[in-house]
Amino acid sequence: MTTDDIRARVYGELASVGPYGVRPGHALITLVEPDPGQERAYNRWYEDDHFIAGAMAMPWIYAGRRWVATRELRELRHPAESAVARPVTAGCYLSVYWITEGRYDEHMRWTVGINKRLHRDGRVHQARRHVFTAFQDHEATVYRDGTEGPRDFHALDHPYAGLVLEVIDANGPREREELLRWLGAERLPERLTGSPAAMVTVFRPTPLPGDRMSYVPQVEGVDTRLTLLWFLERDPRVCWEEHFAGRGADVERTGLGRVELAAPFIPTVPGTDRYVDELR
Repeated sequence: MTTDDIRARVYGELASVGPYGVRPGHALITLVEPDPGQERAYNRWYEDDHFIAGAMAMPWIYAGRRWVATRELRELRHPAESAVARPVTAGCYLSVYWITEGRYDEHMRWTVGINKRLHRDGRVHQARRHVFTAFQDHEATVYRDGTEGPRDFHALDHPYAGLVLEVIDANGPREREELLRWLGAERLPERLTGSPAAMVTVFRPTPLPGDRMSYVPQVEGVDTRLTLLWFLERDPRVCWEEHFAGRGADVERTGLGRVELAAPFIPTVPGTDRYVDELR
C-alpha cells in the first residue's frame, strides 16, 4: 500500500467517528484592516484564494461569509475609545465561519498546518493587520421569531442584508457568567422584539494555539469577553440610529461590563471588488 493509499484511508476513518452535527459549536471571527493602498489587492487575494484555501477547504468549517464596512459604516461605530479596535474605525473586512460542534481540536490542528504551508508557499497577503481575530465557542442563540425563520446554522448562507458585531467586556469571569444570563433572559429578547435583527449569536473567545502564525496576535479577554453577532434583515445604515446607536449604556447600567465595540457591516459581493472604492 502506498503512502497516498494510507492517507486516503485515513480520511475515511476520520469521517466515520466523532461528532458531525449541524450546530455551529465554534466560530472563527476575524476583523482585518488592509494597509492603505492595499485594499483592492487584499480583497482579491482573500476572495480568490484565502477564503477557499485558507478556510472553506478545511475540515469541519461548513459555512462562511465575508462582510465589509465602508467609510460611512465605520463612522457609525461606538464607543469612540474601544479596547477592541484602535482606532475604533480600524477593520474594513469581517469574515465569519461556522465550525462543527465538537470538532474544534481537529480543526485547529489542520488550520495551523495549512496556514504554515500557505505562508511558506507565498500565499499570504502580508499588507494587513488583524484587529480582532479569534476562534470562539458558541454560548447561545436568541431568535426574534421563536421557531420561525432560519436557524443559526443557516445564518451565513441566508441573504441577510447586514450584520452588527458587538463585543462586550465583562468586569471579570464571574461577571461574564452573570452577563450571559442577563443577555439571554432580558436584553436580547427585548432588543430583538420589533427590530430588523432576526437572531443574535453569542460566543466567547478561546486562546489561539502557541504555534499560530506570528502575525496573528494572541486573543485578549479569554475569561471576560463575549462576542455577539446580530443578523439583520435590513441595511444597518437605515436602522442604526433607532436600534443600535448608543445602546451600550444598558450593559453599563448592570455594573457587570461595558460594550467595547458595536460595528455595522454589509455583505461583500463574492468575486467582485464592490465597495473597495468606498473604504477610505
